[in-house]
Amino acid sequence: MSSWWRPFAAMVWKDVTVELRTGQRVAAMGGFAVLAGILFNYALAPTGARPQDLASTLIWITIVFAGTLGIGRTFELEEENGAFAGVLLAPVARDALYLAKVVSNLLLVLVTLVLLVFAFTLFFGLDLGRSPLMFWSSLTLGAIGFVGTGTLFAAVTVRSSMGATLLPVLLFPVLVPVIVFGATSTSRLLAGLGADQVAGPLRLLAAYALVALGSGAVLFRFAVDDG
Repeated sequence: MSSWWRPFAAMVWKDVTVELRTGQRVAAMGGFAVLAGILFNYALAPTGARPQDLASTLIWITIVFAGTLGIGRTFELEEENGAFAGVLLAPVARDALYLAKVVSNLLLVLVTLVLLVFAFTLFFGLDLGRSPLMFWSSLTLGAIGFVGTGTLFAAVTVRSSMGATLLPVLLFPVLVPVIVFGATSTSRLLAGLGADQVAGPLRLLAAYALVALGSGAVLFRFAVDDG
């Protein structure tokens, strides 16, 4: 069992340490999220639309675009330096490698989510409703499904000649359920509805997250192994 956990923990620690030193991905993702909040604030002002009514959809669209910026670079550093080939030659379970990348990407996305919600609260006067815990649960479940799917597709595209350019083309159609169920649950919560009104979308988000992680752990080896 330690042969699975040690490489998993080492890979997560390495990714987190590199990000803390460079801050490249979290700066790009967080900066995009905050700037999107500012732009939405000024873009909606002339229309007379209440930002609160659109906040749920805007949050999910922003996190998908911001998250794709960071997830697209999941394997680029190792690939550029040739280190990723060395990792694949090591006796490391492919599912451990995949889940380690998922965890490190999820941490980045959650940090971005905090910045995004803060920006929307600041500019739109966003009220998280009667159940802030349910609101954050919805965002977290959606983030897990998004990261689980995005990490797999990032592995598929990293060796492509199109690179990160191809990632949104493959990823966005698969994320439709996340955006639909996520926006449904958060919009109901922001409208002040109770937890019983969002139980259905939350269960669907959880099911998507489990399917994304399970299929990613199984298919990851085919994305990274040659032949």
